[in-house]
Amino acid sequence: MTAQASLESRSTRLEHEWPTPPTPKELDNRFPGIFDGAMLLAGGANIILQLALPGVGYGVAESRVKSGSILHHPIKRSRTTFTYLAVAMMGTSEEKLAYRKAVNRSHAQVHSTDASPVKYNAFDENLQMWVAACLYWGFVDTHQKLHGPMTRQEQEDFYQLAHPLGTTLQVRQETWPKDLEAFEQYWQDGLKQLHIDERIRDYLMMIADLKFLSPVTRFLFGRFNRFVTTGFLPPELREQMKLDWNDKKQRRFERTVRTIGRLSLLMPRVIRQAPYNLVLWDFRHRLKKGKPLV
Repeated sequence: MTAQASLESRSTRLEHEWPTPPTPKELDNRFPGIFDGAMLLAGGANIILQLALPGVGYGVAESRVKSGSILHHPIKRSRTTFTYLAVAMMGTSEEKLAYRKAVNRSHAQVHSTDASPVKYNAFDENLQMWVAACLYWGFVDTHQKLHGPMTRQEQEDFYQLAHPLGTTLQVRQETWPKDLEAFEQYWQDGLKQLHIDERIRDYLMMIADLKFLSPVTRFLFGRFNRFVTTGFLPPELREQMKLDWNDKKQRRFERTVRTIGRLSLLMPRVIRQAPYNLVLWDFRHRLKKGKPLV
């Protein structure tokens, strides 16, 4: 049975209807700044978190879908990722289903071979659950580093809004941990499963150092990107990535991101949220015109 056929055989178990999603304005009213462009500072760290799970890491590193590789097509890959976040969090049920179908076509090509060091399949619900968990954790962790602590209730409220980060694809609702306490246990257990070998580390360092971008861009932003990427990583992953860190760098990192967070909130909401709003508009335009979505 092919991966796609297997997916269809269990499709009735997947989510097909989601509650009415919040608008960008509603999200910002409830969690000021959580969908701002400034949140993208932690993008590199979140990719490392996701790919530190071996099945995800090798699935990306060995992927035969070159059009979706950040190393070969960084703009297209970034657009696809931001679009997924925007559709999952703010798209209608019909839009989520349309994007699921488009992503599935790409994921059907992502599976291990006999030569792969680990077995993986892009339709594996457990792997997708980890990626979705990283996305949720990244939103909350980054928001708190930029803007200060969220209350426990705020974290729980956002958590309940965030399940489409997984259920838009192959994560069933019953697989998504039922509440924040259950998620935290899942997260701690997940961190124990992470392992970055030399091959995946080399791949991830190209992302941390922006080696997939032009030499001028690397010169201007490479060192800063490595600095903030290292700062946003959990300590155990910094060690696995062999990234140098100390108390002085930690203090500088905290000052830097809090300053960026304060400055970001001074801008109008439509400007702060522009990266996500623009890709959501582009997605809806592509969907209406029948153009490729990924």
